Amino acid sequence: MYTIGQVAKFLGVSRDTLKFYEEKELVKPKQNMENGYRSYDRFDIYDIATVNFYREMDIEIKKIQQLRKSKSVEGIKSLLEEKEQEVAEEIEYKKLMLKKLQMIKEDCEKIEQFSGTYTIREMKPLEIKGEIEHINSYDEYETLKENMDSLKNAVTLSSLRRVIRFNDEGILEEKFIIVRRVEDSPKGEILSHPKCMYTIIEDGRWSTGGKNIDQNVEANVRKAALENGYELLGLVYINQLLTTYEDGLERVFLEMYVPIK
Repeated sequence: MYTIGQVAKFLGVSRDTLKFYEEKELVKPKQNMENGYRSYDRFDIYDIATVNFYREMDIEIKKIQQLRKSKSVEGIKSLLEEKEQEVAEEIEYKKLMLKKLQMIKEDCEKIEQFSGTYTIREMKPLEIKGEIEHINSYDEYETLKENMDSLKNAVTLSSLRRVIRFNDEGILEEKFIIVRRVEDSPKGEILSHPKCMYTIIEDGRWSTGGKNIDQNVEANVRKAALENGYELLGLVYINQLLTTYEDGLERVFLEMYVPIK
């Protein structure tokens, strides 16, 4: 017979873990009624090692309890297949999470490199998945949730593109489209522009005091196009890259593509 301390040392688990297993009736050591000490025999040690085996694969305690009562080889196989599917889905989720983190890090690098400057870039193809009237049309956010690229079901604004149509007299109209990066077999309309003036501007109360900056942005776009001899096509696509805070006020960094001939 062995003490709880000896068994903990043999199997590399804590005393608290052994007591937890006992509470869950996964092991039933003999207990001295006079001093309360537990005594473990070789069958108890085998039971604990078996529980550890299944816990190492992150099998839930409840399922191990069921297994302890009765589980055929076929039943164990089914249990492991269920866990295998769960792990595969978790791996896929982690891959998507890693990709998302890398994209956001790239956005930070874009902000550092392109803020306040103009360069020529391609607007890579996007698949149009839907449209909402305005960013403040909250009753339309269900459509946004259904079509956005998001790891969870919570609304984010990263799948929205503000589209502004203008002419020499000013802004004609605007709309907000829901987009996804083009995958192997896109089903919706594809939006792309091979040649755009590209810049990153800052919005948000920290830099603007809450004022609308559309007119200033439009004037700067026209000035940059004139200085470089570019012919504007009368469209602007704006994407929210990143939001941070300064003195409790939001700083919003917007990526802007202005198609040109």
